[in-house]
Amino acid sequence: MADDSPSPPLQHRQQILLVTGLSGAGKTTALRVLEDLGWEAIDNFPIRLLERMIGDSGDGPPPPLAIGFDCRTRGFRPSAIIDLVKRLTKRDDLQVGTLFLDCNSKELERRFNETRRRHPMAQQSPLSHAISAERELLAPLRRWADAVIDTSEFSSNDLQQAIRERFADSAPGGMEVIVSSFGFARGMPPLADLVFDMRFLDNPHWVPELKEQTGLDAPVGDFIRQDAAFAPSFEQIRELLLTLLPRYAAQGRSYVNIAFGCTGGRHRSVHTAESMAQALRHAGFSPTVIHRNLGSRAADTIEGQQH
Repeated sequence: MADDSPSPPLQHRQQILLVTGLSGAGKTTALRVLEDLGWEAIDNFPIRLLERMIGDSGDGPPPPLAIGFDCRTRGFRPSAIIDLVKRLTKRDDLQVGTLFLDCNSKELERRFNETRRRHPMAQQSPLSHAISAERELLAPLRRWADAVIDTSEFSSNDLQQAIRERFADSAPGGMEVIVSSFGFARGMPPLADLVFDMRFLDNPHWVPELKEQTGLDAPVGDFIRQDAAFAPSFEQIRELLLTLLPRYAAQGRSYVNIAFGCTGGRHRSVHTAESMAQALRHAGFSPTVIHRNLGSRAADTIEGQQH
C-alpha cells in the first residue's frame, strides 16, 4: 500500500551539501565559511558512512550538514558517490546538493609550488600529471554537481564571499556592505557587484613626495580632493549607492561589494573607498573596507605614462 502521508515542510528537511573538487581549489576554505554560517562541517568523511550520520536530531529542525571529500577520502569512487546522491535525493526528509570547486591547472600548479604542499596524487609523477589525473578522475562529479565555482581568479577572500553569497540565508544584522579598492593593472576583482573607475582623477603617483604614500595618508587625500572632478563625481556615486543599497536589501541580498579602482590600487581608489565608507556610515550602514593592493609596491611600469 502506498504511503500517502505528506512530505515534511521544506524548512524541516535537513540540508546536506557534499563539497568536493580539485585539490588546491579551496575546499577547506569553503567548509570553514559554511561552518561560520552555522553548518555542521566535516572534512574527509568516509562517504559510505554518510547515511548512518543522517538521523533524528532531536527537537527542532536538524542543522545543515556539509561533508567535504576528495580523492584522499577513504573509499572514494565518483560513481558510488553519484549513486548515493541519487538515493538520498529520493528521501523526503532531506535537501541534498553538491558543490564542486574547480580551478585551472596553471593556477593549481602555482598554488602548490607556492605553498610547497604535495599533491595527493603526485607520488613519483610530475605535479602537472597529478593535476591532470585528478581532473579526469573527478570529471563525473563535476558534471553531476548542482553548483560549480571556478576559483582560478579568486583570492581567499573572494571565495569566502562567493560561499556566503550562495549559502547564507541572511547576513547577521542585515545586508553586509563591502567597500573595496583595487588596481586595474593587477586585475579586476571577480566578485564586485558595482565597480567605479577613478582613473579620471589626477594621479598622486607622479608627485615625488606622494609616490610612496597611499590613499590612507592625509597629503594624498588632500591632493585627490583638490581635483575639480572629485567632489561632484563622489557625490553622484554616493547618491547612487544610497538609492541602490536599500533596493538590494529589499531583494534579500546578503552581501554587496562596491569596488573602486585606479591604476595601481594604492592612491585614488584607496582614498575614495575610505571616504565612501565614511559617507555610508553616516547614512546608517556599517561597511567593511578591504584594500586589495595597498601593500603592492609603487611602480612606474604599473602606473603607465605620466600625463
